[in-house]
Amino acid sequence: MDTQQFERAAERSKQFTKRPTNEELLQLYALYKQATEGDDAWDELKGKSKEQAMQDYVALVDKLEKLYA
Repeated sequence: MDTQQFERAAERSKQFTKRPTNEELLQLYALYKQATEGDDAWDELKGKSKEQAMQDYVALVDKLEKLYA
């Protein structure tokens, strides 16, 4: 996973035409923080590597984009 792909996913997440649910927004935020800051941000994701958090974030944006774009 390269950083550019992660950053493009972050930009795509801001272009949804419909608002995701609060739970989905929290998942996006938690994965984003884990990918950018590591274990300091979210206890539930503690131990997940930044690389894995980036991959999970991109996958979630891809999924949500189909529902909310």
